[in-house]
Amino acid sequence: MSASLTSIDPTTGATIATYQALRLDEIEQRLTRAADAYTRWHRVALETRTRLLARVADLLDARRETYARLITDEMGKLLTDARAEVEKCAAGCRYYAQHAPHMLAAEPIATEAAKSYVTFDPLGPVLAVMPWNFPFWQVFRFAAPTIAAGNVALLKHAANVSGAALAIESVWRDAGAPEGVFQTLLVAADAVAALIADERVRAVTLTGSERAGTSVAEAAGRACKKCVLELGGSDPFIVLADADPARAARAAVKARVVNSGQSCIAAKRFIVVGEVADAFTRALADGMRALIVGDPRRPETDVGPLARADLGDELMRQVDASIAAGARQLTAARTLPDTGFFYAPTVLAEVRPGMPAFDEEVFGPVAAVVIAADETDAIALANRSRYGLGASIWTREPARAEALARELDAGMVFVNDIVRSDPRLPFGGVKRSGYGRELSHYGIREFVNVRTIVVGHTEVAAEGRATVE
Repeated sequence: MSASLTSIDPTTGATIATYQALRLDEIEQRLTRAADAYTRWHRVALETRTRLLARVADLLDARRETYARLITDEMGKLLTDARAEVEKCAAGCRYYAQHAPHMLAAEPIATEAAKSYVTFDPLGPVLAVMPWNFPFWQVFRFAAPTIAAGNVALLKHAANVSGAALAIESVWRDAGAPEGVFQTLLVAADAVAALIADERVRAVTLTGSERAGTSVAEAAGRACKKCVLELGGSDPFIVLADADPARAARAAVKARVVNSGQSCIAAKRFIVVGEVADAFTRALADGMRALIVGDPRRPETDVGPLARADLGDELMRQVDASIAAGARQLTAARTLPDTGFFYAPTVLAEVRPGMPAFDEEVFGPVAAVVIAADETDAIALANRSRYGLGASIWTREPARAEALARELDAGMVFVNDIVRSDPRLPFGGVKRSGYGRELSHYGIREFVNVRTIVVGHTEVAAEGRATVE
């Protein structure tokens, strides 16, 4: 008997739908279908593949409201943000529809040979293990470049967004993707290792927790397969002594509570140089107190529910342990909706290394304020983390911040702006935040064979030439 996967509305706690996980024979059928589809799809003209992406984008636009409501129902995202997520998926598809041809074009390399060049050729079926917090965007930022490159996609989505997973599959099918080019696999997490080991799967990508990432990396390593990991983050938001504390605090509130704080690139540790610490901290606390918590479908709501009940329990553990270790809570308890998985926006001051609020990824609307003695101390505190995804620096001297950006252990640094993903820019981190890159031309080249082709001079005999590896 196969397991079941349940979607629960986090606003009410009510069950939306239950989905039956695939049986072993059904998984086998889909893997065979993916392998067969690849033999045909990678030979299809690139122009045909990019036209498919353009049709997918058009369907996403046409179905924006339906998909946005599905996202909100399944994981509690603000409806306005869910609409924006669907729009971003369409924009991402159009970006690769336009730019994939030059990103994948062969690159000539000058050597002594008659001709030498590099091609970027697909690998085969790629397995994507995706999370619930951006249930459409994180799939499309993988799928659009991967399919444009000539691969086919297998999606293992988070169990609580199975409706979104099936909806995404329908978009590709309805846009005219040949059978097997994009398939959703409704399976439990314990099925992933066997999927990675299957010889028909050529590579794997995961966006998710550090724990899930290390498990996938281990399985991919055993199978000697390419792996890209985009994992957690504890992004520093550095406020230098010359920054405008009010402006920085307004951005800090937005950066902390995006997606109700459930984002790997949400700012989490607010590292403030002493001179502006009091003004910034007061403004941050005032901004967090002013947020409206409630039904994500209502336009006035600023913070919706957490996606699952257990996420609130984990947040409470981290906050309580940090307070026990000396942190100070600046925001008072507030009345929350009677049903659903809500957590009040919280500011912790006097946070230091050794506290969960500093050391761990805090996945919810909790901001940790850390005081730095000076600029050098701020950089050291920012780097005192096992994570290295994104970071932001706030200052009136951007040129100085650009120099400091090179000192941060982070895959992305934004100056006087909050961290975000953009199809034009590579996305990914270092240290325990993973490896590899998504988006831009770096992303489309993650799942290709970078193939060297050399054509020698026909009039020159090869005999007698020494070769050195």
